[in-house]
Amino acid sequence: MLTGKIRNQIDQVWTMFWTGGVANPISVIEQISYLLFIRRLDELQRTAERRAQATGIPVANPTFGPDEQALRWNNFKDKDPNVMMDIVQNQVFPKIKALHNEGSFAEHMKDAIFMIPSPKLLDQVVQLLSAINMDDKDTKGDLYEYLLSKLQQSGVNGQFRTPRNLIQMMVELMQPKLGDTICDPSSGTCGFLMAALEYVENNYKQEVNKPENRKHVNNAMFTGFDFDKSMLRIGAMNMLLHGIENPSVLYRDSLQDQGDANISEAYNLILANPPFKGSVDFDIVAPDLLRALGKNPATKKVAPKYKTEIDENGVETQVEVKANGPTEKSELLFLALILRMLKVGGRAAVIVPDGVLFGSTKSHKSIREKIVNEQKLEAVISLPSGVFKPYAGVSTAILIFTKTNSGGTDKVWFYDMQADGFSLDDKRTPLFKDGAEPTHEQSNIADIIARYAGLTNPDGTANLASPEHSRKTTEQSFMVPVASITANDCDLSLNRYKEVVYEEVQYDSPKVILTRIKTLQEKMAKGVAELEGLLK
Repeated sequence: MLTGKIRNQIDQVWTMFWTGGVANPISVIEQISYLLFIRRLDELQRTAERRAQATGIPVANPTFGPDEQALRWNNFKDKDPNVMMDIVQNQVFPKIKALHNEGSFAEHMKDAIFMIPSPKLLDQVVQLLSAINMDDKDTKGDLYEYLLSKLQQSGVNGQFRTPRNLIQMMVELMQPKLGDTICDPSSGTCGFLMAALEYVENNYKQEVNKPENRKHVNNAMFTGFDFDKSMLRIGAMNMLLHGIENPSVLYRDSLQDQGDANISEAYNLILANPPFKGSVDFDIVAPDLLRALGKNPATKKVAPKYKTEIDENGVETQVEVKANGPTEKSELLFLALILRMLKVGGRAAVIVPDGVLFGSTKSHKSIREKIVNEQKLEAVISLPSGVFKPYAGVSTAILIFTKTNSGGTDKVWFYDMQADGFSLDDKRTPLFKDGAEPTHEQSNIADIIARYAGLTNPDGTANLASPEHSRKTTEQSFMVPVASITANDCDLSLNRYKEVVYEEVQYDSPKVILTRIKTLQEKMAKGVAELEGLLK
């Protein structure tokens, strides 16, 4: 846990960045990430040097050579701020940008920019980080989580952050196992991956530190993809600080046709909140994703059109007119991508906008039919429309399904989530105090987890005795047979199946209402007369 003192120091540093002209929260977190990486390089080399001293075997390929000792964290952290600024900005930073053998964070440093505006601020950040015990994985993770929480408070950049309570709920629903390979194809800050790691470490405390299991956790268990270089650096540092020694956070525009098949059927658990704004041109989309949406990849190319232009000398030239080619919605393409990435038997929990659930286009229907008829759709959890405020008010839902390629959908569990523990306005104020158990009216999360867990027996088979099977469609959760779903064009919107019970309201007769009005008028007249008497 971070102490109040450290939180206050981080807030002070944040304010200094702001006043120094670095107002973008992504940039602030990046700059602190660079310093954390510099400190980590020094700590790794000191560990290697102690091992070399004990074994007599020299350190192979040290990061800092004999003539670079001044560039190490412990050697510059107590220097005069101006001297420190010169060392870090002009020597250390160029060096770490050129590293290629220090893991994925170093790989993403090539186009990094040093933006700390003043020696005073650099010194303050270095002293803050030096005071934190980096041997404590929980403290390091909490430090970075507190930094990332600033994204939710800072304008449009909050779009990168799925609310942590929803991330944890989705992880609890999916119950990741120690041997899983877990991926987020739009990983951002890697919040889903880190929540999955936390779940595994809490539920497999004895097994997780066995050498073969730790090797899997450090190298192969978690993979994140993103096409934003800043997010890649932040996500990689988040994983490093949470104890993943070799984080697999890779640059990739997941929807593009990149001509490789190394991510096809590569993962058995996908947790994601893909971007659902805008459309993607057919020209760059992988053909198999288009086919999954019932589209013909042959229509990717649009025949060029030309127009004649005459220059000032009267010379005619043919100029190509850029035509708008066909496009497809990103949220539908991501669902097709997730189906491709999952191994047979793999599971997914994905946040989608409500339009995916009931859209009437060929693409909408095609992807829903694939999930309902060809895979095993298990649950649709309708989220309150305010969970992504103040950045978006769009209504969303969580789809939970298993890839089978042979069908298997029987009954689909629907849940109408009405509260997540925070107000659903732009302020997103907590509805209960830290440490207190929320009521059901304040948060439905505990209820969702309990009801969903009750749908299966410990051996993984369906629990037909679960109360969910007998709930009416007027209740908060209920089961819908697949036949009803297919009969409705695979519409997955909650309102299609939820029955609303209207209470009959009894109104007084007009005579009673008129009598009540006369009585009020008489009281008013009496009051006015009394007031006139007081004024005489």
